[in-house]
Amino acid sequence: MSRASKADAQANRAAAVKAASRLFREQGVPNVSVGDVMRSVGLTQGGFYKQFASKAALVDEAVHLGFIDMLRYLSDLQDGSADHAAAWSSLLDTYLSVEHRDDPGAGCPAAGFAGDVAHDPRPRETYAAGVREMAGWIAPGNAGLAALSTIVGGLLLARATAGTEVSEEILGAVREAASPPAD
Repeated sequence: MSRASKADAQANRAAAVKAASRLFREQGVPNVSVGDVMRSVGLTQGGFYKQFASKAALVDEAVHLGFIDMLRYLSDLQDGSADHAAAWSSLLDTYLSVEHRDDPGAGCPAAGFAGDVAHDPRPRETYAAGVREMAGWIAPGNAGLAALSTIVGGLLLARATAGTEVSEEILGAVREAASPPAD
């Protein structure tokens, strides 16, 4: 196989993982087939098995990529803020927004994959590692876990009630209740 073919294969794999991460968060893992993922990047379903051992392996990589992207976003927030409290405040404004509520495919992997991972433990270790890293960005120890749980829970409830008056009330209430973490 030529060098260009290996590069193409790597690019195709990366595109499939990126598309899967988005599609799985938008529609849920059980509702997205291997064929759906591959079609979304212009590839055949047969090509999938040259790249991945199984759909479960793809799910694990998609979860991992979602957290990598989220942690990059958090790092960028930190770099663009005067201090961590300002970065946390910026996160709350975007995380607990109508736009984030309505765009799960581009949104937080902790919220986007929560239900699927609860029902299928195969990507659980990858998910747990991502949750721990996100919580660690927020604050050390239990404070970070509690704050992350609060905003993820608020986002999930807002998504579940989207289209009703209570949805935006939830976003506002959680934004107000989530104080900047202690440094």
